[in-house]
Amino acid sequence: MATDLVHRQPALIATDGGTITAQAAKQATSTIPIIFTLGGDPVKSGLVVSLNRPGGNLTGVSYLLNALVGKRLELLREFAPSSGSIGMLVNLRNPIASDDVRDVQDAARRLGLQTHVANASNTSEIDDAFDGLRRQQVGALIVLPDATFISRRSQIVALAARQALPAIYPTREFADAGGLMSYSASPTEARRWAGGLAARVLKGEKPTELPVLQPTRYELVLNLKTAKALSLTVHPTLLARADEVIE
Repeated sequence: MATDLVHRQPALIATDGGTITAQAAKQATSTIPIIFTLGGDPVKSGLVVSLNRPGGNLTGVSYLLNALVGKRLELLREFAPSSGSIGMLVNLRNPIASDDVRDVQDAARRLGLQTHVANASNTSEIDDAFDGLRRQQVGALIVLPDATFISRRSQIVALAARQALPAIYPTREFADAGGLMSYSASPTEARRWAGGLAARVLKGEKPTELPVLQPTRYELVLNLKTAKALSLTVHPTLLARADEVIE
């Protein structure tokens, strides 16, 4: 698909959906400007040389979904304080997944939690992953950032509800679909910024001169309807910290 876009000779390519789409665009062209929106570290994944001076034909917005693992685990623990075991849903085909898993494991270790990795990249594998988590008797679930999971959020939310698993998700789309809670930067804000960068490039500025932008605001979204269905008590302090409560 990226190669097809390049053959059409657009003035600019915008990518969404994570690191893998930006990498595909980069592999397809070194001359057409590319504006990405993603949750990972674009330096670590080799998309840019540095955040301040990207150094090529790419720049964009990284809203740091992957850097918030520790905070998500802390929030999840408030709903499942007695659980010493956390399930981790991850797509190991994602080029940044291994780093994500390591970050979760490190954060969990600091909190005295055990982790169980459930790998999935399609509908049937997601079903199998939840079967594995059920056998492991995990007490809660953290879903790692991945475009595949966002596109299958209804399936994932339904499986978590079926197993009565308190779960935290990487974007608010999951909470809107019935997931318990999400904690992330605002994807809407990130995409607006990406649009602004695209406009500047189309007016003549070069991507290498435009720093990669990072979020300034994070959203905690709680779904009270789901909390009640799971018979979970939401502490008033957690409610007060929520940016949005779905009832």
